[in-house]
Amino acid sequence: MKKGIHPEKYRFVVFKDMSNGTEFLSRSTASSSETTTFEGVEYPIIKLEISNTSHPFYTGKNVLVDTAGRIDKFKKRYAQKK
Repeated sequence: MKKGIHPEKYRFVVFKDMSNGTEFLSRSTASSSETTTFEGVEYPIIKLEISNTSHPFYTGKNVLVDTAGRIDKFKKRYAQKK
């Protein structure tokens, strides 16, 4: 592997799936200003829209995901100015 291309400041963070509330601890370089307590210790929290605990591919269930709201938000944000 090339030297000097990988981040060096890995830290423990909690990832939270916002669709079902599942939390898991992992290491990441992602930054966050919010914190949460996980197993008695305070960690930064990264909020996810979907993870392996809620994705239909991993669960085998068809779960309704609110894509209409995200599509509308995208169209509103990138609408052409007249």
